[in-house]
Amino acid sequence: MTATTLQTKLAEAREAGRAALIGYLPAGFPDPDSSVRVIQAMVEGGCDVIEVGLPYSDPMMDGPTIQRAADRALAAGTTTEDVFRVVEATAATGAAAVVMSYWNPIERYGVERFAANLAKAGGAGVITPDLIPEEAGAWTAASEASGLDRIFLVAPSSTDRRLAMTTAACSGFVYAASLMGVTGTRTQVADTAATLVRRTREVTRESGLPVCVGLGISTAAQAAEVAAYADGVIVGAGFCQRILDAPDLETGLTAVRSFAEELAGGVRDR
Repeated sequence: MTATTLQTKLAEAREAGRAALIGYLPAGFPDPDSSVRVIQAMVEGGCDVIEVGLPYSDPMMDGPTIQRAADRALAAGTTTEDVFRVVEATAATGAAAVVMSYWNPIERYGVERFAANLAKAGGAGVITPDLIPEEAGAWTAASEASGLDRIFLVAPSSTDRRLAMTTAACSGFVYAASLMGVTGTRTQVADTAATLVRRTREVTRESGLPVCVGLGISTAAQAAEVAAYADGVIVGAGFCQRILDAPDLETGLTAVRSFAEELAGGVRDR
């Protein structure tokens, strides 16, 4: 299969001797058109990959900041079709675009239809935080047919057997959740993150599958810390918070761009 844009972006970062910066934003936050502008600011600031969130009313791993952002997106009337439009605009920036979605919206939309429409929009893959490989038969078939990467999660609680099973089912990268908890800014990166990456790399040594770390990263110093041992640094709540705190969109865009620049400096200056 031809390399996806996600695989290409991660390879480019690795060749440059640095981790990739991966930013998250719910599609439709603060409204569908404005979310495109926020993502453009994230890319301008240095994000290599954008996780476009499919807003969901009952998230299981999202903390209060991302929940507020998703609520705003849903209140603005954001639909799955809007998500595809945001993905298309994201891909147009030159960044790799992946969707982050819980499984229920994909299943309700139609698994094959979702995969086909995402690929048509220029999406590279999907992160499915609540889907496990042994229950992902329909998604595996649909994603392979549409040339999309499958990104599953591992956690500090994952057994060696679970790590091997999950990473074998992944393409693009494996998402290493740094802690047992929900998303959000924290004063320090969980000390379980480095151990999880090391354990994951033990089972991906032959494949070379990148390992990217998310949950709790909110400063350039934390990004640099994680970039020292991971292939990618994932940041979400910090971007959302800057839009939530801004008195208007233009101020928010400036704050988002500046934050991305700080994080990009962190992953490059480790």
